[in-house]
Amino acid sequence: MSGLSLNRIMAVLVKEFTQLTRDRLTYALILAMPIVQLLLFGYAINGDPRNLPTAVLVQDNGTFARSTLGAIRNSGYFDITEVARTTAELDEALALGRVQFAITIPADFTRRVVRGDRATILVEADAADPSATGNAVAALASLPREALRHDLTGPLAARAGAPPPFEVVVHRRYNPEAVTAYNIVPGLLGVILSMTLVMMTSLGVTREYERGTMESLLATPVRPLEVMIGKLAPYVLVGLIQTVFILGLAKLLFGVPMQGGWGALSLGIILFIMGSLALGFLLSTVARTQLQAMQMSFFYMLPSILLSGFMFPYRGMPDWAQAIGALIPVTHFLRVVRGALLKGLGVSDLWPSLGALLVFVLVVVALAMARYRTTLD
Repeated sequence: MSGLSLNRIMAVLVKEFTQLTRDRLTYALILAMPIVQLLLFGYAINGDPRNLPTAVLVQDNGTFARSTLGAIRNSGYFDITEVARTTAELDEALALGRVQFAITIPADFTRRVVRGDRATILVEADAADPSATGNAVAALASLPREALRHDLTGPLAARAGAPPPFEVVVHRRYNPEAVTAYNIVPGLLGVILSMTLVMMTSLGVTREYERGTMESLLATPVRPLEVMIGKLAPYVLVGLIQTVFILGLAKLLFGVPMQGGWGALSLGIILFIMGSLALGFLLSTVARTQLQAMQMSFFYMLPSILLSGFMFPYRGMPDWAQAIGALIPVTHFLRVVRGALLKGLGVSDLWPSLGALLVFVLVVVALAMARYRTTLD
């Protein structure tokens, strides 16, 4: 056996680099993946969300109430975006996810502080995602002693000591025990369906290109839409079976509460399955090898996991990351699943997210058809 030849090694090396540069899609993904990961983990991910949208119901317009609201704002965790007039409006804002917190200052707040008669304010938190509210709730611990420090002077100076002049009552709604599984397990439904359906479809169609069987299909009078329906129909059944299996285990193993909202949940599941399959078909019209299809599927899954609110609080991300997340179908599907299971919301409550999923399906199907016709030509 002869020794190693530097010339032969260099020849193989040049050949591999040449092959890599010819495969422009793979080359682009290799360069883009670390950049995307760096940007997402460096700028978008935040485990300590601040300026969380908050609704308030102020039934006492006294100085003490205003000072308390000012202290809540200055904590940095609460951004008062809505002022409710009734308890029903406050509940609606919290249930529909427009706000993360709902704060009620009762009508007798000032009178009770002056009398030293256990004044309270109520803070209700949307605890469906415990990680989004934990630090904000912890920041409320210092509120009773600090909020009225400059107001309780003169005859009222004694009220500033122990016990504190008022008490903050925190009510964690939709997940009172702050069980992480109640948030993560329903979210897994969206991630698993995306991962399996997008990848299975893109790989299945691309496999036909590699084996040459697609040429036989292109020679038939089958229309593009008929090809899509025929190829994707079996995977719809796969997605439905996965859904039933995941939801069953979520209830059996983790005790995930299921408050209802079955109409909205069923519609959201159907739209999401159709959109995921159509996206896989679209990727298959771009990729020409199974490796490319897998790479593109993973490139789609990375922001879907990180920017959808599945792993990290959605409201903890900067505005530009939330804007990107709003374009990802997983984001809206998670809102449908969590809203239906944990809050019992119906179609009328979740129509913005359901509408976003419908738009996604229509756009991706149209793009897939346009790409498939280009392939035919």
